[in-house]
Amino acid sequence: MTELFEPVGDHDWRLVAGVSGLPAAFNAAGVLAASDVHVAQRVGDLGGEPDASVLLWVALAVRAVRHGSVCLDLDTVAELAPELAWPEPAAWRAALAASPLVAAGALRLEDGLLYLDRYHRLETQVCDDLRARTAQPAPEVDEAALAAAVERIRAGRLSDEQRAAAVRAVRQWTTVLTGGPGTGKTTTVARLLALLADQAAARGERLSVALTAPTGKAAARLQEAVEQELAVLAPEDRDRVGRVEAMTLHRLLGWRADNTTRFRHDRGNRLKYDLVVVDESSMVELTMMARLLEAVRPQARLVLVGDPRQLTSVGAGAVLSDLVAGYDGDPASPVVSLTENFRSTEDIKALAEALRDGDADEVLAALRTPSAEVEYVETDEPAGVLRADCLASALAIRAAAEVDDRAGVVAALDDHRLLCAHREGPHGVRHWNRQVEHWLAEETGQEIWSEWYVGRPVLVTSNDYALEIYNGETGAAVLSATKGLRAVISGSGGLHEFAPGRLDAVDTMHAMTIHKAQGSQASRVTVLLPDAGSRLLTRELFYTAVTRAQHHVRVVGTEAAVRAAVGTRAQRATGLRQRLAVR
Repeated sequence: MTELFEPVGDHDWRLVAGVSGLPAAFNAAGVLAASDVHVAQRVGDLGGEPDASVLLWVALAVRAVRHGSVCLDLDTVAELAPELAWPEPAAWRAALAASPLVAAGALRLEDGLLYLDRYHRLETQVCDDLRARTAQPAPEVDEAALAAAVERIRAGRLSDEQRAAAVRAVRQWTTVLTGGPGTGKTTTVARLLALLADQAAARGERLSVALTAPTGKAAARLQEAVEQELAVLAPEDRDRVGRVEAMTLHRLLGWRADNTTRFRHDRGNRLKYDLVVVDESSMVELTMMARLLEAVRPQARLVLVGDPRQLTSVGAGAVLSDLVAGYDGDPASPVVSLTENFRSTEDIKALAEALRDGDADEVLAALRTPSAEVEYVETDEPAGVLRADCLASALAIRAAAEVDDRAGVVAALDDHRLLCAHREGPHGVRHWNRQVEHWLAEETGQEIWSEWYVGRPVLVTSNDYALEIYNGETGAAVLSATKGLRAVISGSGGLHEFAPGRLDAVDTMHAMTIHKAQGSQASRVTVLLPDAGSRLLTRELFYTAVTRAQHHVRVVGTEAAVRAAVGTRAQRATGLRQRLAVR
């Protein structure tokens, strides 16, 4: 019930002071944070709403956004803590409907969903912009040039499904390209670039392309993958596409120092590109999607690429899965799904498919079947299982860093990764980072006394536009023969070198959270499951962790934890899919 916290006393800093009534009671019960209550009180003061029951609605709506929902589902809100004394439903809803906050538009009540005004406007804007893009006349296509180009792009690996998806994207302004790992989404994107570049050449023009992703690591991986796919095409197609650089969404839209939710590019200053491709779209929150849609020119093609079964964005919204669900059954749907898997890792694929199906018995069977790709260790004492691989990875990074072998450092970083659901606690990233450093000190005989040391692997945790490093990029501390200890970060623009003191928003990365691992991959992945009662343990989390592995995945945890993960879906309240489904 108390998914936020359990108060440890009357003076617990998480308890709101100077406030009584329902919001304070729900804060004391651990359902609402003090910040939720304070926001509700302030909104009530500004809007002339003194009713504590209505302020409870406001606080719950604030909490919903903080937990990733766009709105509050009135029908299910009591499931948060069914043992609490909730107000009588009919009278409670009536008080909300009659509130001056609803009349003034500070709160929006629609189809059993309660929105804070900002998120209602964002969701409405995203729906309207998508509808406007699909309603306009289809782009003109030179059919003869397209037919000839389609024959050329068959070079290398290209299935009929991928070819059809690329051709369809040529014929529409907006495409939502979905598929699980190994289904060839990047292959399809590269062929689409060739087809559209050929169409532009037929008009005597050159295609302007933006490749982008939510994080720096995902952008770097996208650029590398697209370049590899373009390399197998005919020379004339490669020349028409040219070199395309991937960048983060923040960099694409134009970061502003004076505003964290607005960008230089908007409706009054559209992006110049003819084609915008967004990879890892499941990570794009509602606010960012709204800013992207208002910045892309109506006559520019937009391709959203991702896997709707992965974890949703850290911020509010579940836009990609909403698009897939909202357009289901629509003859004019922009959604194109790839289903054929091309990876040779059949056992990892079988595990991922079992997770998608949501059958815990099948998942356990896939884990327990002897395999060179999938390993399952049933234990609630993981240290003995994790030590060998984590220490070997740390030593490999350190060995490369000691001789300033930067390519070796990057390779070692991507060889093995320990993924955790939590940041804190015995199954959390902080604990295991400290534990690996302890093992490293034991093995080398050199104690780690400071935050920065040779071979320290690091993860960038926020965008730094001055240094041009971005959230999700990784690196390590290396020993330069001339400059001493240097921090090397691998991003979409290549390797960047800094004095360690210049980097502020970085974490040690012997272990990382599954959320932070989105958009990246490693050859071998160890997934440490928390206790079965963890509120973070969901099917989407488990699926995302498993699909980060390219060649081998080891799952460490109890059967109860596996069953809890498979049986728990990440639920986010939104209204976008319902809006899109209205024909």
